[in-house]
Amino acid sequence: MSRLNQRVSLMAVALALSSLSTTASAGGFGIGTQGGSGTGNAFAGGAAGAEDASVAWSNPAAMMALPEGRELTVAGHFIIPSFKFTDTGSTVPGVLGTGNGGDGGGLAVVPAVFSKRDLTPNLRFGLAINSPFGLSTDYAPGWQGQTVALESSIKTININPSLGYKVNDSLSIGGGVSVQKIDAKLSRFTGAGASGNVTLAADDIGYGFNFGLLMQMTPSTRIGFAYRSSIDYKLEGTAIFTGTSAAALNGNVNAKLKVPDSTSLSVFSTMGGRVEVMADLTYTGWSSVKSLDVYRASGTLLSSDPYNWKDTLRISVGGNYKLDPNTKLRFGLALDPTPSNDLNRTARLPDQDRTWLAFGVQYKMSQSGTLDVGYAHEFVKDATVNNAAAAGRLIGTYNNKADILSVQYSHRF
Repeated sequence: MSRLNQRVSLMAVALALSSLSTTASAGGFGIGTQGGSGTGNAFAGGAAGAEDASVAWSNPAAMMALPEGRELTVAGHFIIPSFKFTDTGSTVPGVLGTGNGGDGGGLAVVPAVFSKRDLTPNLRFGLAINSPFGLSTDYAPGWQGQTVALESSIKTININPSLGYKVNDSLSIGGGVSVQKIDAKLSRFTGAGASGNVTLAADDIGYGFNFGLLMQMTPSTRIGFAYRSSIDYKLEGTAIFTGTSAAALNGNVNAKLKVPDSTSLSVFSTMGGRVEVMADLTYTGWSSVKSLDVYRASGTLLSSDPYNWKDTLRISVGGNYKLDPNTKLRFGLALDPTPSNDLNRTARLPDQDRTWLAFGVQYKMSQSGTLDVGYAHEFVKDATVNNAAAAGRLIGTYNNKADILSVQYSHRF
């Protein structure tokens, strides 16, 4: 594949990423699925495993544990969340809405592409194009929570070039920079007549960095450490109303948002040739998300949604079994806590603690091509909401779950 064709392919994937829907598959509005080979292990060992070029995202130092040569990895994740509301005492007047809004979830397709190439025997270049954060909930118009939320959408696309360097046989280091674009869209019903529905749409581009270490402790065991910085956004866009006074109410808006940093510590070990075991701890600084305050261009506060999220620690373990020289079976379990709380949890994102149960299979199609398929089911605790509505309160419980199917192909040149 020529350099020109590679660049065109990567640009095409970037455009595809920016146009597809995304939805949270991890705590908060994080997307826990990146490289498809990790899905079957519930992403245990992400900073220490070195299965394919997706390590350019999870830990650039781990690129040094891959075989020599160029590699291209393309993944597609099909995420199907479900958010079903049950009323337990709402005091919203019927004139402002009735019913439970249907299922707020829906199918989201999240693609990603990763590449790795050797610059020198001890230096490698990697590139990740993916979607680290996303949110999508959509309720039926006219439901009793419509003054709280109708449509909520966050889409991101991240371009992350990186370098990995082998210091010696025991230590590799790596780092990179990120250019990340975010698009946000929030809508709700404000009341019949003058204002009607309001849709807030805004976007911005932010910048961050990441670095990592890979330590080969023994011939069979390695430990990985990876850090990814937070990114500050100042979103700018518009507020569009549908009521009879829309012309007077429409205008430019802005809001600040800080997506969290994260730190991962992973271990990966082989046992007896056929068995591989792995584990991961990932700390995410969700306390950066205090509230979402939207201001008009004049400086007047248009809306304010408190979140008061807390930092989280995700724990995952996994294992692989080599059935034969071409086939590997994967297993994984993860405990993924929510950053939200019962006081501030919102119908826009009725998140709760998740437990991942994952399975997968890898099949080597040829000397250069490898196919991975992974599946994960997320058991999500019931989530309570008690949100102030335009008049009264939306009070109820969400029954949530999510299913993830990942398909990935890696090719070595």
